[in-house]
Amino acid sequence: MDSLHKIIGWVPALLDGAKITILLTLTSVAAGIVLGLVLALGKMSKKQIINKLCGAYIFFFRGTPLLMQLYFVYFGLPKIWPAMTIRSKFLAAFIAFTLNSAAYMAEYIRGAIHSIDKGQYEASRALGFNYFQTMFLIIVPQSIRRLIPSIGNEFIMVLKDASLVSLIALEDITKVTRSISSSSGNELVYIPAMILYLIITAVFSFCFNKTEKKFSVYE
Repeated sequence: MDSLHKIIGWVPALLDGAKITILLTLTSVAAGIVLGLVLALGKMSKKQIINKLCGAYIFFFRGTPLLMQLYFVYFGLPKIWPAMTIRSKFLAAFIAFTLNSAAYMAEYIRGAIHSIDKGQYEASRALGFNYFQTMFLIIVPQSIRRLIPSIGNEFIMVLKDASLVSLIALEDITKVTRSISSSSGNELVYIPAMILYLIITAVFSFCFNKTEKKFSVYE
């Protein structure tokens, strides 16, 4: 019974940490989708310099650990250029997570665009649409439906990776859990913390599954 009271007492602090975790995940994935679209179109560009630059970006951020990217944004940039010092831990995490998520979203978006029948491109050109009109009015809207599962997977991955921000002392679920464990000397706090992660994951998985069924390309 005493353990139950302790767990209940930890819940408010864990919920405060959950707000940071969810906010970081939502904002960085949303921004990652926007930047990922730009990168995907850039990598598909026939202009070699744009194609190569976007390809290099995607290769770099997919090929290096997110933790190192986070450390570089928060600790490394100020050493190179003091004016780039980011005092807000949340902003530093948001930038690092957005840059990383964008690289993955670019590949998801590129795959979704390539999955659209080539007849759609030909029909658009026949109607007099230019490249950008074809992409943003015809191809991209159709690709969104195919992207929903990938966006859902990316969201869950970022949600779990958000625990890395505890290493720069941002008060997310993991940081709050470690603080409680350290101050109380009680590792039981990891149980409600993991349950909280599972609840958040389950809720958003349910939402994405419902959305996927509603907009399924097979219906």
